[in-house]
Amino acid sequence: METATGRHGAARMDVAYVARLARIALTEEERERYQSQLAHVLAYVEKIRELDLSRIEPTAHVQPMENVLRPDAVKPGLDRDSVLRNAPAVSGEQFLVPKIVE
Repeated sequence: METATGRHGAARMDVAYVARLARIALTEEERERYQSQLAHVLAYVEKIRELDLSRIEPTAHVQPMENVLRPDAVKPGLDRDSVLRNAPAVSGEQFLVPKIVE
C-alpha cells in the first residue's frame, strides 16, 4: 500500500490509491476530505503507539463478554406435508428450485 510520512510522523495512507483499488470514484473534494479524516485517525494511532501498553492484556471488548445462548432443545417443527403444499414446485418430499449455475 502506498504510504508516506505525514506531518505528525505517522504513516500516511493514500486515499486515492485505496479508492482506485476498491474501484470507488471520488471527487477531488471527497478525496481531500477523506485524506484529512484518515490523517487524523492515523495521528491518533501514533499517539497510542507512544504509550507503554506492555502490561495491558489485549482485549476484543472493553468489558468482559460471554456468549448468551439458549440451550439446545428439540421442538416440534412444521408438518412436512403442509409446508410442501405451499411450495411452487415439489418432487417427492423435496422443494424444486430453478437451476442458477450453468
